[in-house]
Parts: sequence; structure tokens; C-alpha cells
Amino acid sequence: MNAPPAILRAATLIAFALGAAPAAQAGRSCEGRPPTIDTIAQGLRLAEHAARVLDASGAQVVVIARRGQNLDAYRLRYSHLAFAYREADAGPAQPPVWRVVHKLNQCGTALGTLYRQGLGEFFLDDLYEYEGAFQIPRPEVQAALLPALRDNARAAQLNTPAYSMVAYPWAQAYQQSNQWAIETLAMTQEPAAQTRERAQAWLRLHDYRPTTLHLGALQRLGARLTAANVAFDDHPDAKRFSNRIDTVTVDSVFEWMQRSGLGGPVQVIR
Repeated sequence: MNAPPAILRAATLIAFALGAAPAAQAGRSCEGRPPTIDTIAQGLRLAEHAARVLDASGAQVVVIARRGQNLDAYRLRYSHLAFAYREADAGPAQPPVWRVVHKLNQCGTALGTLYRQGLGEFFLDDLYEYEGAFQIPRPEVQAALLPALRDNARAAQLNTPAYSMVAYPWAQAYQQSNQWAIETLAMTQEPAAQTRERAQAWLRLHDYRPTTLHLGALQRLGARLTAANVAFDDHPDAKRFSNRIDTVTVDSVFEWMQRSGLGGPVQVIR
């Protein structure tokens, strides 16, 4: 099976803060289950289609998502957010190369690490459904994001290794994948937002609204006892004890970017 070079770029772990680390999957434990030929073929077809669509978009940076988990019970469509950026042009005879920068949970542990991958690996993560989506930020938003995404130190500046899938959006004890992405976006748009606290203040100022999940006490207890990558102690007691868990979701980021004028409409990739 032959795939375009732009798709089958090897993943590069960015040793931002943790150094070498095992293979990671967003919010799932590592089961050691090898992918099937059908899974690989479907993932690569989706990645190839995504590359063609992104090439045609004319964008330098997009916010990209995948449907890795079934979140229908929470009325959410996409589970994982990342940035995809166009690599420096290799020449007129070479197709554009797209890189993905994102944060992944380390095999269901309480740690998260940043990765730089190709589109192929981004869509080969045992997806619940072979569907992605992307949003094109305004040109000036892209221009500020691009150099930060290409630079390991800048991309890692706001990364917090302590990981919780339901990290509270306005606290700094933990950080989940979507939260890293939106805080990094804020950092690149505001020169003063060079800490997580200031990035979150910028997001509040620009009316970002997290998703509120309604999780009962037994659900919270079960998740906390059985999953190292879930914590609730960063949430305010008033919200937590009334079963309201605020967190950063892909759907809320897409909605906010379009509502605020930071990005265009969501475009689905199937």
C-alpha cells in the first residue's frame, strides 16, 4: 500500500519537558492491540483526503480535530484537538507537508506529552469514527501561531505535564489536550499572556465558554478510582458538588472561534 510522503511522515516526540516517553494515546489506556489492515487503510485514506483538502484551503495553520471517542452521550462530536501547520515549502515539484502538533495522554497515566506528527499518524489512533474536522483561523491568527508551532520551546511554554481529561479550564493544577491547544492559541495572540494564568485571563476576556458536563457523584467517584488521568479536585466545590464539571471540549472551541471571529466555519473531513 503506497501513501503520499506528506502522509507517512514519522512521528517525532518533542522532548519538551519529559524527555523520551512511550507511545501515547489521547485519553485511552495502552492496550498493546496491533492495528488491523482495515484500520490502517481507513486511517490513511482519511489522512490523504485531509491533506488534499488542507492543500486546497490555502491556509498555513488550521485547528484540526478527530472523532476518537464516542461522546454522543454528552452531545459532543469531536474528542481531540490539535494544530496542523504547513511545513516550509520543499519546492515547486514537492507537495506541501502538513505537521500536527498536539498533546497526548501517556497511556492512561496522569501525564501528558507534546508530539509533532504527520497527518497519517494523527488519523491512525484507533478512531471511533473515521471523521475529522478543521477550522481556518483568521490570517493574523495563523501568522502569530505558525512560528510558535514550529519552535519546540515556544510550543511547550504553557505545557503542564500533570494531565486530567476533565481539567478545569480556569485552574493550572492539570491540563488536558484541548486545554493546551486553546491556551497556546491565547499565548500567541497576546504578548502579555506568557503564563497559563494570563492565557486563561485572555480567554475569559474574549468570552471563551467551556462545556459543562453533568456528572453525578458516583460517576465522578468511579472515574477517579479507575482512571489515573481523571481528577476533579481542581474544580470549584460549588460546581463539583452540584454535578457540574466544566472542561475544554473541541466543540466548545470550534463554536467560540467562529462566534468570536477568530476562525471560519467548521469543515468536516470524511
